[in-house]
Amino acid sequence: MTDTQGARVTFRVGGMDCAACARKIETAVARLPGVTGVDVSVMTGTLTVEGADLRRVPAEVEALGYTLEGGSRHAGHDGHDHRHEDHQHEHDHNHSHDHDHDHDAHDGHAHSHADFSGDQWWRSPKARLILSCGAALVVAHGIGVVVPQSGQWPFLVALLIGLVPIARHAWAGIRAGTPFSIETLMTISAGGAFIIGAAEEAAMVVVLFLIGELLEGLATQRARAGISGLTKLVPDVALVARGGALVETSAADLVPGDIITVRPGDRIAADGVIVEGESAIDEAPVTGESVPVTRGPGGRVFAGTINTDAVLRVEVTARAADNTIARVVRLVEEAQASKAPTERFIERFATRYTPAVLVLGALVAVVPPLFFGGEWGVWIYRGLAVLLIGCPCALVISTPAAIAAGLSAGARRGLLLKGGSVLEGLGRVTTVAFDKTGTLTQGRPVVTDVEGVGLAVDEVLAYAAALERGSNHPLALAILSRAEGLTIPQASGVRALAGKGVAGIVNGLEVALLSPRALGDAGLSVQHAAVVGALNGGGKTVSVLTVDGVPAGFIALRDELRPDARAALEWLARLGVSSVMLTGDNRATAGAIADELGLAPAAGRVHAELLPEDKSRIVRALQAKGEVVAKVGDGINDAPALAVADVGIAMGGGTDVALETADAAALHGRMADIPAMIALSRATMANIRQNIVLALGLKAVFLITTILGVTGLWPAILADTGATVLVTANALRLLGWKARG
Repeated sequence: MTDTQGARVTFRVGGMDCAACARKIETAVARLPGVTGVDVSVMTGTLTVEGADLRRVPAEVEALGYTLEGGSRHAGHDGHDHRHEDHQHEHDHNHSHDHDHDHDAHDGHAHSHADFSGDQWWRSPKARLILSCGAALVVAHGIGVVVPQSGQWPFLVALLIGLVPIARHAWAGIRAGTPFSIETLMTISAGGAFIIGAAEEAAMVVVLFLIGELLEGLATQRARAGISGLTKLVPDVALVARGGALVETSAADLVPGDIITVRPGDRIAADGVIVEGESAIDEAPVTGESVPVTRGPGGRVFAGTINTDAVLRVEVTARAADNTIARVVRLVEEAQASKAPTERFIERFATRYTPAVLVLGALVAVVPPLFFGGEWGVWIYRGLAVLLIGCPCALVISTPAAIAAGLSAGARRGLLLKGGSVLEGLGRVTTVAFDKTGTLTQGRPVVTDVEGVGLAVDEVLAYAAALERGSNHPLALAILSRAEGLTIPQASGVRALAGKGVAGIVNGLEVALLSPRALGDAGLSVQHAAVVGALNGGGKTVSVLTVDGVPAGFIALRDELRPDARAALEWLARLGVSSVMLTGDNRATAGAIADELGLAPAAGRVHAELLPEDKSRIVRALQAKGEVVAKVGDGINDAPALAVADVGIAMGGGTDVALETADAAALHGRMADIPAMIALSRATMANIRQNIVLALGLKAVFLITTILGVTGLWPAILADTGATVLVTANALRLLGWKARG
């Protein structure tokens, strides 16, 4: 590691598979001189350190038996520059680094937590240690059968093979400021069991402990890999047009402006815009949508999606490190590294829980013999068993494992949440305040009605399109889109009429497309005025086509609702969450949209003609009534309201998601994603509650049965490592979560 003065550095930690590991590392590194901040995340396997002098960090962590990789420097302290200096993190997010090496380089023994790579876990030092210890235990049993008088001494070898590495790391933890680690409790229990003549059981407990730790490591690895599968969707190579020929190039080397050719059946290698061809794109791997969508020239495509029909030429718009999938993975990793309020509470509880169990174990061992005539050997044995129950690993991992799985499940659907606190907070939302334009609606006008007065409908459209041809105004684009397929006549002398509309000569006639206001009352008959009034009443913008100054047709346009908007609000209602619409549009337009959505203006659920500061005021007013408010908007002009809401959610598309202001984002801009976020939050919190009950319940049961003498050492160790595996496995069920509206 080079210059680390004033640095903020992130390392990948090998062998860190449980909350006890994280706490041990955090405590040790925080004690180093020059270190001002430490954050350790089990679920991402990372250690982030801030300080003026970080040179001693690698040695301190490795002394505990873990490995350290890289050192990802952060530009400034905003946490958004995650370019890695020492390895290609942008393109390899599965974190399956090769840890299959001998930890003897550090302290002569393998670390007591699993350190394996991908599917090669059976070749890890942990697996070799289990085999050695297990083989020695089998041999000891054989010696006991053949030479019964050998007593417990053959089991001492098996015990020492497994216990010495554990004891060394317990000592390292004590020196680093973590005296109440599982290694410490294990060493005391197993050593004490040998002293009181239970060497065979002590050796068996050590083997079970090591097996449990291996399973725990496998489960944690699976949890970490929950999001990394997304990176495998992007192909390794792409066909790039260079020098008049197609050249196979690494997808990692693509730069904006490159033109790639995507054949039918190929995965698209980069985010981009189609420049030639039209095809159905299967976006299910990225968006979860099962029905392919047709895209043509100008259409945006995402890396990892599948071209199904025809050859496409796509202009690359983002480097591999910045494509949609890479951004999703990066954001989720950052979110997984943050701690939810429940997680922080559980960690504080655990710091008091373990010492309390240690005291309880001592009392169980000492009080009955001293005061009630109990046998010392029996009660010391029970006290040692109580110590094995004392490690809070299962309890502490219960929350981060579920949060990590929940964040990963959301990301696979395009729900980006900035951290555990956001995921936890969404479940408490009671009101969702929606922006209208671009959120409830599609954000672009479409032609809804065309009426002719003396002209056929197609003629009205063709004349209007002739005037609007070449214009990029949203209303013009809507008219041109509706007129697609018609024969459009040529227009000459086209000119804009400031504040009124546009006019020109079409087929030798003076044609204009004007606002009703520009015509004035004198320009519209009573019948025509009634038509305009009815269309305006539906929240539509009306343009009047005139030929030689006489009204010849009407074109109505409106920013239409998203197809799933009403269904999403109904889903929210079933979840017990109310919806409010906030818009800067006029009351007529807002009322028409509200009617289609089923919102009741009289109930104060529709607020129109608002400025950005008005939206903030309304959000604060709702909060003052005790509501927990989520604000949904585009993340730009709604920034003030997003900032004051309990949860700010940006409706986005592709790489334009406004995550700087918002706490969360619906990446693919689906209205159904909003209730889905709340449902995911509630499912995650339910999973956490299940985990906490499972962890504490198992420990309580085994604690009682141990004190009563029903169970002994080996069931006690199952109460620890077994509960940890069960809790992690339960959390992993969230990876398969599906929204059910």
